[in-house]
Amino acid sequence: MKRTLLRGGTLVTAERSFPADLLIEGETIKDIGSGLLDADAEVIDASGKLLLPGGVDPHTHFDLEMFATVSSDDHYTGHKAAAFGGTTTVIDFVPQMDGSLADSIAAWHAKADPKAAVDWGFHMNITRLDEDVLAEIPSLPDLGITTLKTFMAYNGRLRLNDGEIFQVMQVAKANGMLTMLHAENGDVIDILTAAALAAGHTAPIWHARTRPAWGGMEAVLRGAALAAQADAPLYVVHMNSAGEADQLAYAREHGAPVMGETCPQYLLFNEEHLQQEDGAKWVCSPPMRTAADNAALWQAVSDDVFQTIGTDHCAFFYEGATPIDYEGQSVAIPGKELGADDFSKIPNGLPMVGDRLPVLWTFGVGQGRLTPEQFVAYTSTNPARIFGLYPRKGALQPGSDADIVIWDSDKEVTYGREHSQQRTDYNLFEGWQLKGFPEKVFLRGRVLVDREEWLGAAGQGRFLERGPGEVL
Repeated sequence: MKRTLLRGGTLVTAERSFPADLLIEGETIKDIGSGLLDADAEVIDASGKLLLPGGVDPHTHFDLEMFATVSSDDHYTGHKAAAFGGTTTVIDFVPQMDGSLADSIAAWHAKADPKAAVDWGFHMNITRLDEDVLAEIPSLPDLGITTLKTFMAYNGRLRLNDGEIFQVMQVAKANGMLTMLHAENGDVIDILTAAALAAGHTAPIWHARTRPAWGGMEAVLRGAALAAQADAPLYVVHMNSAGEADQLAYAREHGAPVMGETCPQYLLFNEEHLQQEDGAKWVCSPPMRTAADNAALWQAVSDDVFQTIGTDHCAFFYEGATPIDYEGQSVAIPGKELGADDFSKIPNGLPMVGDRLPVLWTFGVGQGRLTPEQFVAYTSTNPARIFGLYPRKGALQPGSDADIVIWDSDKEVTYGREHSQQRTDYNLFEGWQLKGFPEKVFLRGRVLVDREEWLGAAGQGRFLERGPGEVL
């Protein structure tokens, strides 16, 4: 069995950092200690570098149909981009299709299984509820799925009413599962969108103006209240405003079992970007808010108000009629130009899965907003704990999968699309100066990324059957 010894690095966990050697045997971590020796191991010098657990991104959307197109990253290209950014585990969402939940899951496996390049799991969207669906939910853990996503927005497509969300919470609690929530006010959004279009407001900024921050704030508290009444855990996805962070803190202080996720885009971008000539690049749901929200969200991250930082990665082309080269092939997929004359038709989503760790290290750890230990907690350990993967994932300890990033905290990169590897024609951080970047990325002991070289392959990723997670 192959053994690899990483010598002389500094291990960074969610609790502490310390100098140590790390021995990999096969797919797992065999030993951690000082002065480890193994005559048969390949030795990699990690002196001056950090050893981090591979990132766990709890929120991705690959190969997702939306409007008249499909997201541009599939379960190979998105996974490859994740690996280049230091993420070795992703959790994607299964849309609820016609038929049974099991049919929907099987359809998503057919997309993912032959292409997966990192390890992955599934969340199950519940966007239509009846007695048959309620009866089937308890069988999902047998399929490795222990999380259910619900929506308070997208009327007529994805939204459940509050009573239905409450029922999902009840059945999830009874079966050791976790409910997730997209918290916006779908009724207000529909009314404001219709009014804006009727008035001739079609520019990307109106995507944000028709989805007010107050709608997200009240939806977060409404979701927390439902969770408290159901005595069931709730995980609120992609929280984007100061007010939402306030509501999360309030709910947790009052005993509601609620956890929250934010994303890099809400820390680093705001409505001013939507008002640029290429503002469609920044259209996602929920939208960016204000510079004041950016600052307040950074403070909430520093203060551990949130539990995770995911990406909500859902990439689209900006100019989908113009091909790009991807691995020697010409690729063009309709994208955000579909909404050139109507903001409501711009595909909602951003490329982010490969960017998350380098930008959070640069602007979080590098600017004193995060400690290295918080960085690991937010991007790896906490998601693994919440979503039933710890300590197999998100940990550097004997017996854990050898998902390891050798991190060069001194490496400076002029960042952009070519570095990120995401299969789209733009990157939100084009030309930004980043400091801190992966040098080598291991998945279960195998090197996927060696500096600029891709050593992975489609189909090598492993589906993760998840058990119950923790409420942090």
